[in-house]
Amino acid sequence: MPQDGQKPSGENTPHENTPHRPGRRAGRDGEAGARRARAFTKGRQVDPKAIAELDWLLEDRAKSRDLLIEHLHAIQDHYGHLSARHLAALAHLMRLPMAEVYEVATFYAHFDLVKEGETPPTLTIRICDSLSCRMNGAEAILADLEADPPRGRRVVRAPCMGACDRGPVVAYGRIQLTGCTAEMLRAGGPFPPPEDVPYDGLTAYIEGGGYALLRDLRDSRLIADAVIQQLGEAGLRGLGGAGFPTDRKWALVRAQPGPKYLAINADEGEPGTFKDRFYMERDPHRLFEGMLIAATVTGCQEIYLYLRDEYPHLRAIIAAELHHLRESGIPGDIQIHLRRGAGAYICGEESAMIESIEGKRGLPRHRPPYVAEKGLFGRPTLVNNVETLFWVRDILQDGPDWFAGLGRRGHKGIRAFSVSGRVREPGVKLAPAGITARELIEEFCGGMAEGHTFKAYLPGGASGGILPASLDDIPLDFGTLVEHDSFVGSHAVIILSDKDNVADAALNLMRFFAEESCGQCTPCRLGTEKAAALMAESDWDAALLGDLAQAMRDASICGLGQAAPNPMTSVLTHFPEDIRARREP
Repeated sequence: MPQDGQKPSGENTPHENTPHRPGRRAGRDGEAGARRARAFTKGRQVDPKAIAELDWLLEDRAKSRDLLIEHLHAIQDHYGHLSARHLAALAHLMRLPMAEVYEVATFYAHFDLVKEGETPPTLTIRICDSLSCRMNGAEAILADLEADPPRGRRVVRAPCMGACDRGPVVAYGRIQLTGCTAEMLRAGGPFPPPEDVPYDGLTAYIEGGGYALLRDLRDSRLIADAVIQQLGEAGLRGLGGAGFPTDRKWALVRAQPGPKYLAINADEGEPGTFKDRFYMERDPHRLFEGMLIAATVTGCQEIYLYLRDEYPHLRAIIAAELHHLRESGIPGDIQIHLRRGAGAYICGEESAMIESIEGKRGLPRHRPPYVAEKGLFGRPTLVNNVETLFWVRDILQDGPDWFAGLGRRGHKGIRAFSVSGRVREPGVKLAPAGITARELIEEFCGGMAEGHTFKAYLPGGASGGILPASLDDIPLDFGTLVEHDSFVGSHAVIILSDKDNVADAALNLMRFFAEESCGQCTPCRLGTEKAAALMAESDWDAALLGDLAQAMRDASICGLGQAAPNPMTSVLTHFPEDIRARREP
C-alpha cells in the first residue's frame, strides 16, 4: 500500500500518460490494484451483531418508513438508550440514510442517544420545570439533586408532563411520579403509589348503549349529513386550541376524494393542559366511538391516534382496549393505528403531528395546501382533538340543543378546563363555556389556596397570555379575549397569586418556547432565544421587546412563534410593577 504522497507502483502521472493511450491504461490498472490492496471499506460499517439484535427485536414489525419513530422507541425501551451501532443497524434494515435516522432521533427529546465510547446512564430522571410544577417546588428538587446527584442516574429538566394538578411531576425512567422528594429520587424509592383510575372497558361500554349510534350510521338509520348538521347546531368546535367548527371541518374532508385518513391529536403538550388524559383514562371507548363515527361520516379508511409519550400508563390502556375493539369486529374495514409521540411540543400543531406520524421530524408544513386537502401521506386528512370526538356520541344521543344549552351567557357547550396553580382544588373541571375565571375558581376549585390572593391567570396555557385578576369577569370561550391579546386555546387555566412574580412566570414560559421551537424558521428560533435573554435582564427594554414580538408574530411559520410573545407582552401591558420588583434588592 503506498504511503501518502507516494505514487503506486506501475502508475504514471497524468503528465506522463496524457499523450499515450497505453499510459492511461496502465494508470487505470494501477488504481484497480491499489483498490484491491486496500484493507478497509470506506464509511461507517454496520455491526453484524447489532443487525442480529434488531432483527430479533423488530422481527414481527414492518420496516416501512413511517414506523421509524416506533422502531426507535422499541430500541430505547429494550436497551435504555439509542447507541450509534443500533442507529446504523436500523438505517441498514429500513434502507434509510444514516443521516435521516440520526436527524429524527436527535429531534425528539425523549430519545437518549449515546455516542461511541460513552457509558450510558442506568436511568434518566426527568423533572418538570414548567410553570405549574415550578410553583409547587420543582426548582427545590432540581437544586437538591444537582448538589448531590444520584449515582449512575442522569437528572435533566423536562417540559410539561400533563399532570399539572399534581406537581411537581417526575418521570423516573418510564414511570411518572407525583408527590416525591429529592431524597426518594436519590434513594430510588419508595415512591407514592400511582393514582388508580377505574375505567369502562368494552363490555361495560356496550352494555351502556355504546356503539349503537355507529351501527345506526352504518345501517343508514342515521344519515351522515344529519350528523354533520347536528354537530353544527350543537356548536361543537375543535377543542385542541384553534376552535374551528367541527361540522365545517368534517364537511370539507367528506367532499374530498379518497383515500382519506383521520388523525387524532392526543399530544396535549401545552403547559397546564391535561384534559385529554382525563377523558382517555376514564372512558376510552367513548373516544373510540366518536372517532369511528367521524371516519364513517367523512369516508376515512384509516385512523391514526397520536398519543403523547408522557402517558405510558395511558398508552397501555389504549392499546389493550383497541385490541379488544378489533377482536370484536366493531371497527369493520376501518384500520386503527396507535402512534407514540417522543417529547416534542411542536407536534401539537396538526401538520407537525402528521410529519411525526410519517416517521419524520415534527416540522410544521407551509400552507396552503391545508391538511384537509393534502395531509397524511399526501392524502386528505381530518384532524380532530380527543375532547372534540369524546362529545360526538352524547350530542347525537341527547340532541344538539342539550349540548348547546350547557353554556353560559349565550356560549354553547361544556368545556374541560385544566386548572392548576394557586387554587384549593386543582384538576380537570367540566364547566360551562362562557364561565368567568372568578366563577371557575369559586364554583369549581374551592376558592384560592390558603394564604393566597388572586392576582393573575393564564386563560389558555403558555401561549394564551396572562391576564390580571381585574379582568376576571370575561367569559372564557373562543374569541372573547381577542381585545386583550389573549385566547382560551386548550382551556388550560393557571392561577397566579400575590406570592408570584408575573415577569418571572413569563420568563419561564419564554424559555419553554425557546427549548421547544423546532428551529425551522428564523423568527421563532432566534426570536424566542433573544426574548428569553432580554427578559432575564433586571430591566426590560420594552421597545426592543415590542419590536421582537411583532417580528415573531408576522413572520413565524406556525402558532408557536406567533403566540410565544403573548406572556411577555402581557407583562408589559398589565404587570410593569413586577418588572420593577425584579430590580429591587
